[in-house]
Amino acid sequence: MGLCILLVTRVLTWKDILTEQKAWDTLIWVGGVIVMSDYLNKTGFIPWFAKLLENQMVGVSMLTAVVLSFVIYLYSHYFFASMSAHVTAMYAALITLGVAAGAPPFISAFVVAMASNICGCLTHFGTGPAPVFFGAGYIDQKTWWKIGFGVSLLHIVIWLGVGGVWWKVLGYW
Repeated sequence: MGLCILLVTRVLTWKDILTEQKAWDTLIWVGGVIVMSDYLNKTGFIPWFAKLLENQMVGVSMLTAVVLSFVIYLYSHYFFASMSAHVTAMYAALITLGVAAGAPPFISAFVVAMASNICGCLTHFGTGPAPVFFGAGYIDQKTWWKIGFGVSLLHIVIWLGVGGVWWKVLGYW
């Protein structure tokens, strides 16, 4: 509706709109991913996925379950266009995995919360400001995803590696 008002009042012309290819590319990506994440919930995929993971974690050590919860949650963000949708759909399910394997609830919740904060680096639609930055056209999608994946690996080393040792020193586990 806002676009229509801008066109009717001649603040923008149709030619202006057509020349903004990066903005339209981003809008299509974000729209598609929002629809996809909505349907993941509506079709029952998320509860099914949580149950599948829970069944696979039987007999897994607490540390392995916590690390897997972190990694699964982090990279499942590729399927969500917003942090809110991601947290709503996956957070509780992945906390449950760590707790079911014997992790203290605080650790399980905190590890998944950390992943919630750092997964925004993965994609050009991962957080609210990301489409704006991407739309500026300074970096292409392939490069963003490659750099985002590299940064995510660095996050894993820092937050789970160094942070995990620090939590042990502090007596959290």
